[in-house]
Amino acid sequence: MKVGVLALQGDFDKHCRILNNLGIIPQNIRYPNQLEQVEGLIIPGGESTTMSDLINRAMFYEPIRNFSKSFPVLGTCAGLIMMAKKVLDEKINPLALLDITVERNAYGSQIHSFTHNLGIEIKGQKRSVPATFIRAPKIYAVHPAVEILSKYNQEYVAVRQGKHVGLAFHPELDNVSFFHELTFMGNNFKNNMRKKDRNVT
Repeated sequence: MKVGVLALQGDFDKHCRILNNLGIIPQNIRYPNQLEQVEGLIIPGGESTTMSDLINRAMFYEPIRNFSKSFPVLGTCAGLIMMAKKVLDEKINPLALLDITVERNAYGSQIHSFTHNLGIEIKGQKRSVPATFIRAPKIYAVHPAVEILSKYNQEYVAVRQGKHVGLAFHPELDNVSFFHELTFMGNNFKNNMRKKDRNVT
């Protein structure tokens, strides 16, 4: 399997390392026609206003929206902002892949960054993973079709809708592969979850 990482701006290299460790071939995506070569896409963290501008300049909007109809997309931090249906900032033109409303930088500036262990529950199976929040967005509203994967202080920080997953934090900074597996590995992810469950004491 080959998964693309949007490489216009942001920390895309660490996502590539995680994909490699999972046996998934990563490919940096800088031009819309490269989407034809991959079966999934990661929109990484970065600066969301810059990312919105670069996606527009590179004419990625329609290609990503069309791609998302058939293939999964994972967005982290600024990537979550770009995947939202509505952003509380007129400078952002979102892709509307997730039926949510978000506010950028809602957890404060760079000096307010923090790491917290999050509880994740998927179909009754629970995990705890570290999550690093850096100028993180907040999810203020979700459509009933959106599944809540995790909360921090009763606020939504990880969501899924259909094939797509959005995170308010940076799993790649803590070398957490859980969400990459969930988004891109399908039945293999389910099998891995069962194996991990058998190993829990």
